[in-house]
This record gives sequence, C-alpha cells and structure tokens, in this order.
Amino acid sequence: MTVVEPSTQTSPGYRPVADTALQSIGNTPLVPLQRLTAGLRARILVKLEYFNPTGSYKDRMALAMVEEAEKRGEIRPAETTIVEYTGGSTGSSLSFVCAVKGYQLRIVTSDAFSEEKIRTMTSMGAEVVVVRSVGGKITPDLMPRIIDRTRRLAEADGTYWTDQFNNKDNAVGQRTMGREILAQTGGSVDAFVASVGTAGCAMGVARVLKDHSKEIKVYVVEPSTSAVISGGEPGTHGIEGIALGFAPPLLDRELYDAALVVDEGEARDTARRLAVEEGIFAGTSTGANVLAALRVAREHGGDITIVTPAVDSGLKYISTDLFPRVL
Repeated sequence: MTVVEPSTQTSPGYRPVADTALQSIGNTPLVPLQRLTAGLRARILVKLEYFNPTGSYKDRMALAMVEEAEKRGEIRPAETTIVEYTGGSTGSSLSFVCAVKGYQLRIVTSDAFSEEKIRTMTSMGAEVVVVRSVGGKITPDLMPRIIDRTRRLAEADGTYWTDQFNNKDNAVGQRTMGREILAQTGGSVDAFVASVGTAGCAMGVARVLKDHSKEIKVYVVEPSTSAVISGGEPGTHGIEGIALGFAPPLLDRELYDAALVVDEGEARDTARRLAVEEGIFAGTSTGANVLAALRVAREHGGDITIVTPAVDSGLKYISTDLFPRVL
C-alpha cells in the first residue's frame, strides 16, 4: 500500500482549519478583466467579493458591526436581539454572523429586493418583516418607511440596532478589503471605483488607500435616475443596494475625488457581459462599478491600474429579470 504523506507546501490560497465559519470572510481574489478592456491601456482589476460566505462584501461589514459592539460590551449572545433594515445582502450577512454567534436577529426589508436574499435570511434563522413596495421598485419613499418600521422594532428592550447607514463600524469592516487590495497589488493602485449604498465600502477602502497614497483616486458611483450625491433628485430605479434616495451619513467628501453617474440599462448590460465574456457572475451594482471603471480608463487613456469590487453573486438575482430565463 502506498502512503501519501501530507504536503509541507502550501498553495497561495491555503488556510489552516478555521475556528469558526466567520474566519472564511475576506481574502477574496483580485482578477483582471480580459475582453471588456480590449483596446484600453489601463488594467482593471475586479475584487471578487462573492467569494465571501454569503456571496457578498457585506459579510465584512456585518462581522465588524457585531464584533465591535461586543468589544464595547453593548451586546451579548443569548441576551440581545439584533435589529437592522436592509436591501437584502446586509440581512444575509447579519443572519450568517448571528447564526454563528448565537444572536436572535430581526430584519426589515422589502419585496422590492430579490426573493433569494429574503429566503437566505430566513434560512439562517432571521425573523423577517417585509415592507411592501410600489410595483417592486425602489422609490424615494421606500427606505424612509423601512427605517421607520425598524426604529419601532428597536424600541423594544434587549434589542441592538446595528443601523448600518450611521454605524462607523461599517467602514471599519470594509478597511480589510483596502488592506487586501494593497497587498495583492504590491501597493500599485491608481484608482478605486465603488457604487454607494451605505458608503461603508467606498469610504472604508478609500481611507486605507488614501493613507497609502494621496495620489490614488477614489470614485463613487450612482445611477442617473437617482443621482443624489451628484446633486440630483432622488428617483426610482432597480439597482438593489445602492442609491436609496439620500446621501448616506458615512459618505466623507474628503475621501472621494468625484461621483460618477451611470445609466441603469448600461449597468445591466455590463453585468450580463461580465458573466458571458469574463465569467464574473455578479449583480447590477457590479455592472455599474465596471461600467464606471471602464469610463475612468477611457478618459485617462494611460497605463493605470483601477480596482473595483464585484460586490455580490449573480446567484442572488436569478429570480429577477437581470439574467435570461429559459423555462
């Protein structure tokens, strides 16, 4: 019988046995676009955040919001019920973190967001309250109604509202992505492009990159139909998780260089092209990120490195009209 000894070599992605599933958050791949950048001198690198456990970069934020509150003694397992409102991915991430740590979780969301996200939350034990939308769209009144419902839930004794839009621990969690980007590129980054929901990702990564070099440009992205950051009016759109009708409190004007406005239809087309031409299966906000990154590359025209996140998996949108149906 041949006995195969364990290898003493470790592959680049090797990790030892983890203490819990929470340690699988982060250390996601950074890959270059190949076909979408044809004819461009710039290199666009996409951070594949759907390699996180729930298929979203929100896992980083959810873990930070819970663990930072634990450090401050504000919450304890089996004693605290966590409350949050969400377009879906934050709820999935909090459900995952709370399942591992033993917290009860109440989520307020809406039928304007994909069924996959809501079912993920309930599958991991969260109690979900669904606020009805108008025609399944993200309208200017939707988030205020969701927030008001959450505020009332948070008034109960023994609850802790993570309050992702105002919680500075949000950006703390996303700084891990910034540190990974610097390590993976050897510090050679010229620009970072990110769509904005809570602004935690854009601001968390921006803080790390700007501390490394003030020359790195940071661009935030929003749809043309609700370009509030750019000075427009809140409006109706269908890009889940971003442009919720107000400038998020965590958005720091000193940490980004410009806001880029994209067309939602073009963002959807870009998401589809990413799947077919690059094998990057992600949602519409990722399409918006890449669309904006391509614009930065064309306008610059030089040999620069642009990084943007693939924020979540396309598997979260199978029930929507983003991808074609066969049956």
